[in-house]
Amino acid sequence: MELKTIDDYISICPKEIKEILEKVRQTIHNAAPDAIEKISYQMPTFYQDGNLIHFAAFKNHLGIYPGPEVIEAMVKELKNYKTSKGTIQFQYNKPTPYNLIEKIVKYNLKHINKKSGY
Repeated sequence: MELKTIDDYISICPKEIKEILEKVRQTIHNAAPDAIEKISYQMPTFYQDGNLIHFAAFKNHLGIYPGPEVIEAMVKELKNYKTSKGTIQFQYNKPTPYNLIEKIVKYNLKHINKKSGY
């Protein structure tokens, strides 16, 4: 099945993960109401003058891909999460930090780097 929409993506996930993904989607919508939903790199993506954020469901965690700039800028807020250059992992066995996701999106709205696509 080719994923064309975020609805397509969420529809193939297990029920308990679907609920998290829908809440992440709504959190991003609330933070960036003018952002456009799309699938990019086979992941749900929100775009507004560049990619604001991607997210993806994995077996044990939710992957958030906001770009490296936000991870560097928010290192203190992210200290309890596994991160890499452009990735943050939120484990399913811990509460999903929706407020932090909102803060990340708002950061990217203010600091979007059009050259890098984030």
